[in-house]
Amino acid sequence: MSNKVKVGMVGSGFVSDIHYTAIKDWVHNAEVVAVASPNNAEIFAKERCIPEAYRDHCEMLKDKDIDVIVVGIPNDLHYQVTVDAAKAGKHVIIEKPLCITLEEADEMIETCNQAGVLLMYAEELLFAPKYVRAKTLIDEGAIGDPFLAKQSEEHPGPHMPWFWDVNRSGGGVMMDMGCHSIEYTRWVLGKPKVKSVTAFMDTYIHQDRTEGEDHSYTIVEYEDRKVAMLENSWAKGGGVDDRCEIYGVKGHTRADLLRGSSLLTYSEEGYGYAVEKSGVTKGYTFTMFEEIWNYGFPQEMQHFINCVLGKETCMETGEDGREVLKIIYAAYQSAGEGRKIFFPYDPPSAAKPIDLWKQGN
Repeated sequence: MSNKVKVGMVGSGFVSDIHYTAIKDWVHNAEVVAVASPNNAEIFAKERCIPEAYRDHCEMLKDKDIDVIVVGIPNDLHYQVTVDAAKAGKHVIIEKPLCITLEEADEMIETCNQAGVLLMYAEELLFAPKYVRAKTLIDEGAIGDPFLAKQSEEHPGPHMPWFWDVNRSGGGVMMDMGCHSIEYTRWVLGKPKVKSVTAFMDTYIHQDRTEGEDHSYTIVEYEDRKVAMLENSWAKGGGVDDRCEIYGVKGHTRADLLRGSSLLTYSEEGYGYAVEKSGVTKGYTFTMFEEIWNYGFPQEMQHFINCVLGKETCMETGEDGREVLKIIYAAYQSAGEGRKIFFPYDPPSAAKPIDLWKQGN
């Protein structure tokens, strides 16, 4: 492997544009050399001066120069692309959520292990500067042993239209943003073992667009008397609202990801960092300065590239993504059955996580 890691991107939508920009503008020892997408790979590559474009990811995986792929595609495609990449000897950086089912997660992890490649779970909140500072305060002992972590991420709806289809996404806002809240709070609390999950969810304003829930509230009880409280919404207007609050036995800290690093903006036209403008940011919003950096995408990519080079140990793996997915399963079952789900937990068989909510209603 040369000093510069060669990156192939799978997907040409909203998040792929973010990952490409993060690598191009900030990651010094990597370069994007190819993109694969059945839709607009050629246009995506031409606009960004990416050398190669493929309609089929399997064709891209034949390129021996590619070291790692970045997967930013609909959730129902994560499994197959990851397995194909591992068998081709490519490391995998995969967007959240890891996949649709735990069975898929197990095979993805096993295949990557057998192939000797890294499966790196892209959870950018663990790299967002404000949120990293909160974790640093904990590690330094500033607030004592943490016992409660709250995190919320809310906005009017997903950036890409496929997420409204639960057969593609696996669920609603819990699958889209609940995974962020689960893993960030789990990380700041030290990744303890889960004792129980209790969740409440419903579809309040988007019944005409999705069968998925558009607002959820989840409580995760961990061992050692630690608790996470998570709120996620597609039902809150005014752009993105992303916050955390952590309580320790000797203090507390909170961070607002947007406010304090943003412009107060009013727009009747709407705007957004999206390949296709969705118009969801109309009205008053907090427009973040250097949005990609403040969300942690470049730092995340730099860490993963360093892992590929053997310079760092991966802090977010396929196993972490699987644990997040398992908690999501428990949240849907809890909301569907109206009860607390205790761990150790062996989820019922389901084609997708949201089915556990639908079956209980």
